Amino acid sequence: MTNWYVLTGGPSSGKTTTVTLLRERGYTTTIEHARHYIDLQRLGGRSVDEIRSRQLEFQRGVATMQIAQEAELDPDALVFLDRALPDSLAYLRFLDLEPDTELVEAVRRASYRKVFLLDLLPLAADYARTEDAEAQHQIHRLLGGVYRELDMPVESVPVLPPTERVDWILARL
Repeated sequence: MTNWYVLTGGPSSGKTTTVTLLRERGYTTTIEHARHYIDLQRLGGRSVDEIRSRQLEFQRGVATMQIAQEAELDPDALVFLDRALPDSLAYLRFLDLEPDTELVEAVRRASYRKVFLLDLLPLAADYARTEDAEAQHQIHRLLGGVYRELDMPVESVPVLPPTERVDWILARL
């Protein structure tokens, strides 16, 4: 068992804000790889629409980055992950795409102390987020379902002001 805590939830659930606040308090955190992948592709001259139009390539690129990141983390270190490997399975299900063998094997080996499923906030659009409210809710349900299917401890995090949300999470480690 690792000492890692996953922060997950559908689009616009406050994950990045929560992770940023945890990092500011001195905790080790990770980045969200979907946004990072998009940013890297944009630096290479691709538009968000072009990146998103190739969903299988996009999802596999994100999963590859996540696999590499988790392989480098110290399993004994307390780390808060901005999404984790099982998130890729949920997104692939949402898109009706099959996971590759590498992802399936990585998820099978994955271990997390607890998964914090952040309740949804009102959908906020930005350059990397393309989902509508219906997709936001469907992805959120799939995320919770995937982690529960994997028999990982999932705790729903209520909507609270950002600093209170962080306090709420820290009180439940």
